[in-house]
Amino acid sequence: MGKQRNGIKPFISLIISTNIPRLALTIGLIGSIITTLVGLSIPLLTRELVDGFSIESMSMLLIVAIGLVFILQAVIDGISTYLLTAVGQRIVARLREQMWMKLIRMPVSYFDKTNSGESVSRVVNDTGIVKDLISQHFPQFISGLISIIGAVAILLIMDWKMTLMMLIAVPITILLMMPLGSKMAKISRSLQDETAMFTGNIQQTLSEIRLMKSSTAESFEEQKGVQGIGKLFSYGLRESKIFALIGPLMYLIIMAVVVIIIGYGGIRVANGTMSTGALVAFLLYLFQIIMPITTFAMFFTQLQKAKGATERIIDILDLPVEAGQNGIDKQITHETIHVNNVTFAYDDNEQVLENISFTAKPGEMIAFAGPSGGGKTTLFGLLERFYQPTEGEIIIGNTSIQDLSLEAWRSQIGYVSQESAMMAGTIRENLTYGLSNASDISDGQLWAVTAMAYADQFIADFPEQLDTKVGERGIKLSGGQRQRINIARAFLRDPKILMMDEATASLDSQSERIVQQALTRLMKGRTTFVIAHRLSTIVDADKIVFIEKGKITGIGNHQELMEQHALYREFAEQQLADR
Repeated sequence: MGKQRNGIKPFISLIISTNIPRLALTIGLIGSIITTLVGLSIPLLTRELVDGFSIESMSMLLIVAIGLVFILQAVIDGISTYLLTAVGQRIVARLREQMWMKLIRMPVSYFDKTNSGESVSRVVNDTGIVKDLISQHFPQFISGLISIIGAVAILLIMDWKMTLMMLIAVPITILLMMPLGSKMAKISRSLQDETAMFTGNIQQTLSEIRLMKSSTAESFEEQKGVQGIGKLFSYGLRESKIFALIGPLMYLIIMAVVVIIIGYGGIRVANGTMSTGALVAFLLYLFQIIMPITTFAMFFTQLQKAKGATERIIDILDLPVEAGQNGIDKQITHETIHVNNVTFAYDDNEQVLENISFTAKPGEMIAFAGPSGGGKTTLFGLLERFYQPTEGEIIIGNTSIQDLSLEAWRSQIGYVSQESAMMAGTIRENLTYGLSNASDISDGQLWAVTAMAYADQFIADFPEQLDTKVGERGIKLSGGQRQRINIARAFLRDPKILMMDEATASLDSQSERIVQQALTRLMKGRTTFVIAHRLSTIVDADKIVFIEKGKITGIGNHQELMEQHALYREFAEQQLADR
């Protein structure tokens, strides 16, 4: 969070950065000024009507003029309100675009530390607060400001004594409203943080609904949810108390001013120093001032809330994106991978890998084995460039992978994980996910790759075939079916490097056999890295890297490690016995 951002300047800078549509804003503001000026003529016309009122002398022309002024004001007001609101909507849309583009380019380490629900809340809820300010309260503020300036100017010309009497209410209002606005800002920031946390908790619970139900954790989640709702309720009540103070205070001040003006004006009319029409016009102008002032209170309250939201938005926009967005675009076919003295720590106190070194020649299968928690998955994260080494480097050919663009590097890697991750959508969308030429890929190509992954048969059995919806995280498919679609997806990408995190570990024996056949096909001619939980799947690997507590304790093929590495031999014998 770092820097203090509780002034108005960061908010204005943020809005300017969204490239405001100037033409629409200018026309909207001009329309608002015209509307206000037209509105300011109505009390003067009314004064003429009242002072010269009698059935005989009633001017039809004056009545028509007042009617036309009303219609003109309504039309221009409608156009300017729409344009100013559209400007507000456009600003917030661009703000959301900026945040979304930033979030999807953030490094994985950011999401390791930040609840995804919080980020969602920032994009939706915090920008929603800014949207309300810009599209609703800001247009009212601008037109209200013009209305007040115009009305006060005319009133000073009409009767400066009564005008000054009325303006005494302004400093009183400011003195009362400022501490309330400051308190509202604090409550609003806390409410936004609590909303983000609550959104994150709900999202997490609903995304793992099966775990929650299988663990009979309904009561626990109910309690946690009620607790979160209670906190939101508490902040909402505190916010409501301030609104409850603002409304009556404004009403009290306004009514006091109205009563004083009517009383004083009545005396002036009685002694002949003011006409009845002038008093009516004065009261109409007074209401043209009072109405905007009530909206001002809401504007400044919303502005305090928006300043709090702005801090959170700027916090995200100021974060550095993932390194390597604009690196070298290089093809890595037939290139050797060198991992040289790589050390990695998630933070200063948590070193996970230490001095890891090995070489992978083109087409080789490199397997990583060892006890759980040794750092195998972290090493995969480094190869994928989800993280950067603390020390050492990974080189492809003669180029550090950090010098390649992320898109060039990752587009040449096929990743098949144990979890077989899928997006909600259709089988077709999952097969082509992330490919720039997705719309150009024919059904024939998709059926070809699904056949290579032994997935064509079960897809053909679905009524909608490639357009079958898989559900959230592919829940409508079995583990084996999801895995085969992921393998088909890897075939479609034609990767130069293949990474597999024991892709068959969680499958039944029949699915495992089919998936293993598909993987063997996929591995052919590609440099392959495998994390092995079962040594039976890697006995044919060209090189097995045994990792314990973040260090390599042995490198060789199966036979070499059986002869030279005691723990590997123990692992192999135990698993062989289990089988």
